[in-house]
Amino acid sequence: MAGTMKAIRYYRYGSPDVLQFQDVDRPAVGDDDVLVRVRAAALNPLDYHFMRGKPYLVRLQGGLSRPKGNGLGADMAGQVEAVGRNVTGFRPGDEVFGSRLGGMFAEYVSLRQDAALAAKPANLTFEQAAAVPVAAITALQALRDKGRIRPGQTVLVNGAAGGVGTFAVQLAKAFGAEVTGVCGAGNVELVRSLGADEVIDYTRADFTRTGRRYDLVVDAVGIRPLAETRRAVAPKGVLVGVGGPKDGNWIKPVRPTIAMLALSPFVSQRLVPLLARANREDLATLGELLAAGKVTPVIDRTYPLSAVPDAIRYLELGHARGKVVVSLTS
Repeated sequence: MAGTMKAIRYYRYGSPDVLQFQDVDRPAVGDDDVLVRVRAAALNPLDYHFMRGKPYLVRLQGGLSRPKGNGLGADMAGQVEAVGRNVTGFRPGDEVFGSRLGGMFAEYVSLRQDAALAAKPANLTFEQAAAVPVAAITALQALRDKGRIRPGQTVLVNGAAGGVGTFAVQLAKAFGAEVTGVCGAGNVELVRSLGADEVIDYTRADFTRTGRRYDLVVDAVGIRPLAETRRAVAPKGVLVGVGGPKDGNWIKPVRPTIAMLALSPFVSQRLVPLLARANREDLATLGELLAAGKVTPVIDRTYPLSAVPDAIRYLELGHARGKVVVSLTS
């Protein structure tokens, strides 16, 4: 499809100032591709990691001295504009949501039909649907695949008011667990409204020193020393790490992962780092839960496409409640 579109592009690593709002060519539609008109996109921490090229490990995938791909954004929702001749699962007009690393901050994206792409639940707005893929898939895989959650278990979610945490609380309840959320004072009522049975305000109490131990702990923050976080995990329990320090150029952001892998063989607890991978099966599973009203995305702020630099600046502050979303519906 010929023509141009508006998109966010960057050609060197750095602060949000390197992001440019440009006219670029619309993506081509191959025989196996689905062209989507993006109506909303969502931000994730990986966006500012790839934007800054830090920690330097991300440059192994994103380009050593400068970005290989010039687009950011991994989550989107929109309407199918066109499909390739081999595509059977989608047709023009379908409302979809999905994930791909890079390029979602644009008016159009082209994805292969076997990508992490699924029908948008009809009860969700485009903005709500865009908020789902990366964060909710991370929460799902942390609880179900790594945590092996079972009904009746006690689950603690550290960072319960963040992007992953808001989904983890709701999913853990949907799986039949007794859920405790850890968050700041201003988010206690939010986390309780998501279904948490108990909420710990970390400014008033230290969840690692309450004396209570949980069957499964999902740590979506990752800044506490492992020895401290383990105090909240039952002797045969599981700790799943899905977050880490955002500062540091080399080892610091991945130090929690290294520590968990090194210690896990020598203790009775299972210590499991998670690097989530988006796929259409998990998106479909989440779509069913969303359609049934068992999970509802939490959106903190919405920005226009041209204001993605401001949106990333806000996300980097680390205080977002739920998700930060880019809207292209106006």
